[in-house]
Amino acid sequence: MRETIDRNFLEIKSIDALIESKPLKMGYSINIIKSNDFQINKFFYKNVGKKHKWTDRLIWSEQDWIKYSSNVKVETYILKVKEDLAGYFELNFDLKLQEIEIAYFGLLEEYHNKKLGGYLLSFAIKKSFEKKKYKKSLGPYVYTRSQKCFKKLFSKRYENFQKREFSNLVYRRNLKNIFF
Repeated sequence: MRETIDRNFLEIKSIDALIESKPLKMGYSINIIKSNDFQINKFFYKNVGKKHKWTDRLIWSEQDWIKYSSNVKVETYILKVKEDLAGYFELNFDLKLQEIEIAYFGLLEEYHNKKLGGYLLSFAIKKSFEKKKYKKSLGPYVYTRSQKCFKKLFSKRYENFQKREFSNLVYRRNLKNIFF
């Protein structure tokens, strides 16, 4: 069986395009994890990614995961609800292009529809711009599998974005993956 998967990207050129999600109530925290804790990356990749057909890393060995997670160009942040893991995102830095990509982002299924996604995405976008404020105005990329969050974060700007008229958001729909 052959299945075509479209991957869509947004490029955010200015933090001014962000309409922040409301802060969460007490009991939530977002923290960066230590680079040698590859099990967190592996856990979220498998559990968040299974519904989105993330498959490229499923064949990785422990050494591959360690190499990836300890790379200085990768930062992983986790969202906790009290002490329970709820979601994560990975920032990948391309020093040559001076870009930051929100490479992977998502919540565990039991935390969907609790207004956590928008907050986590706002945090990821702000963190991206914070990390690159001294670099060129090239924004982080985010897969539109988080499109529901984007609609809320960018509200009316989202309509213009779909028409490709808003200068701070650039729509990219040029990548297709074919899975067999």
